[in-house]
Parts: sequence; C-alpha cells; structure tokens
Amino acid sequence: MAFPTNNELEQLVAPVVKAYAMDIENIRTVKAGKKSQVVIALDSDTHPTLDELEEVSNELSTLFDDLEQRGEVNFGAGYTLELTTPGVDMPLTQPRHFRRNQGRLIKAGEQKWRIAVLDEAQEHVALVRSSKKGDEVRIAPVSEIAGAVVEIEFNAPPAAEVELADQTFAELEAAAAAQEGNK
Repeated sequence: MAFPTNNELEQLVAPVVKAYAMDIENIRTVKAGKKSQVVIALDSDTHPTLDELEEVSNELSTLFDDLEQRGEVNFGAGYTLELTTPGVDMPLTQPRHFRRNQGRLIKAGEQKWRIAVLDEAQEHVALVRSSKKGDEVRIAPVSEIAGAVVEIEFNAPPAAEVELADQTFAELEAAAAAQEGNK
C-alpha cells in the first residue's frame, strides 16, 4: 500500500480521536525522504491538554505501527507523528469553532465583532460590539461569516461589550430586531 492520503488517515484516526471527545481540525502530511511527517490538529470543547494529546499520540502511534506491520499502510522508511491544537489563525468555519470561541473578538471581512452565542440549531451566531455610536448586535448565519479569524487581544475587552455578549440568543435576537427597527 502507498503512503496514506489525508482522507485515509482521517478515517484511521477518527475512532481514536472520538473516544477522547475530540475533533480532527486538520491533517497535514509531508513526505520527505527517509522521515515523513504526519501532523494532526485536534480540538475539543474543553481544549485538549498536553497530557491528553500525549495519550492520543501514543495510541495513534501504536495503531499506525500495527497497521504498517500488517502491510495496510506504508509510511516509507519512517515517520514522525505530531499532534497539536489549531492556532488562533485558523479560520472559523464550523459552528463548533464559533461555540468554542464564545466571548472572543473576531475579524469577519473588514469588521471586528465579539462572538456572543449560537442559536439552538447552531446555524446562526450572535455577534456584538460596542462603539461610540452605542452597542451593535448582528445575527448572522454561520455560513455567512465562515472564514472569520480570532483577533488577539492584549487589553481587557470593554465591559459593556462583555456584558452584551453574555446575553442569551433570544435577548440578542430581540436587540438586533429593535436595532433594525430604529434604522
């Protein structure tokens, strides 16, 4: 068998990762000479610790070695397995990305918003921001703002914005409707 594709690796890795209540965010392989590299980015609602990543890494290493020994996969002369978490520069594309970054500042297009909350169906996200003009609320389909990126904040966010972001989806939806009615 040839070096496994990213899709094949995902199918092999998924059951192990799911057992640890994690999601595969990205798989990257580098086939380089004698040592190939397999880099897997994992995340979860509780954000994996180094100890948890080490456990998953040990289990995946054993799985890969067993599969290679049985001839079901071939990593070439050898491989290095690296488990990581997605960086803050990873575009938010799935509802879980927005849920996991609740309260954080994002850049969506040219505008900056704070993620407040997702609706129950996780199809819409409430975004908020405070400005000199007052508080703004935007309800947007997740698909419309997919690709937004978390902004690094070095200062504490404005208290009014944090308070606004702590409201329920229904409260923010009503605020957005009232805001639209005032335009």
